[in-house]
Amino acid sequence: MILDTDIHNFYEHLVLKEIEKQGLARTLTPYQLADLCCLTLNQLPSHYIRHDVDMIYFTTDAERSEMEKKVIASLRQAYDKIQAVPTRQA
Repeated sequence: MILDTDIHNFYEHLVLKEIEKQGLARTLTPYQLADLCCLTLNQLPSHYIRHDVDMIYFTTDAERSEMEKKVIASLRQAYDKIQAVPTRQA
């Protein structure tokens, strides 16, 4: 078993999906995006899984909706922190 490829935090997928949905990858630098992901994920609970399809069978619609709301709120807080710091150059 290879931990970094066999197991992952499901919230990572949700955070990346929301970043794409909000178009943040087009407005932030690569450094800001990395910081945004870290700050967002650090606010969220860990939810480790082996396969994304497991979430379809073992998560209710209400649980999934609550997870998505947590991601949006955490992403907003992280984004506000990123915007308060001067942009770092490559």
